[in-house]
Amino acid sequence: MTPTRRRDKAATRAALLDAARLRFARHGYDGTGVREIAADAGVDPALVFRYFGSKKELYAQAVRPEIPEGLADGTDRSAAVLADTLLHEVVLADWDEYGGEHPLLVMLRSSGRAEVREQLRAQLCDGYLRQFAERLPGTSPELRAEMLGALLLGLGVMRSVVGSPALNAASPERTRALFARVVAPLVEEE
Repeated sequence: MTPTRRRDKAATRAALLDAARLRFARHGYDGTGVREIAADAGVDPALVFRYFGSKKELYAQAVRPEIPEGLADGTDRSAAVLADTLLHEVVLADWDEYGGEHPLLVMLRSSGRAEVREQLRAQLCDGYLRQFAERLPGTSPELRAEMLGALLLGLGVMRSVVGSPALNAASPERTRALFARVVAPLVEEE
């Protein structure tokens, strides 16, 4: 009698999420199929629906960025330090599980879909930027936080999507120093 292999639901679910992150990062929502994700994870495509219910829900769970440490907690770090943290986490860090890009940049590849745009808006505006605005002194903190978000996303797109040579060749230290000078008017008290 051949022994039956015990199923590990947690491992299967994790494998599907890992495969989905890479597929969505490389091909976007519309360019990724459930069959390809399942094949990458080495499981039957029916398991995607068993564990996640739909491709849409799998996407929502797979491409869910965390707010960087220090932004969401109650620390008293300055807005300038938090801006630098966002630069490091969103633009300069290598997110191997997403093909090297931050999940927010991965979401931009699929932003032609209304539900992805809403998820992106919610995560940016209600997550990162709301938390950041609460720490900005002076007037118009929401506007200044959104302008900072635009700078960060623009840098991320230039670095990872466009592959701009100067930005990719610059050391993280040089990039962070120039970024600090650019964002100083946005993060300092008016």
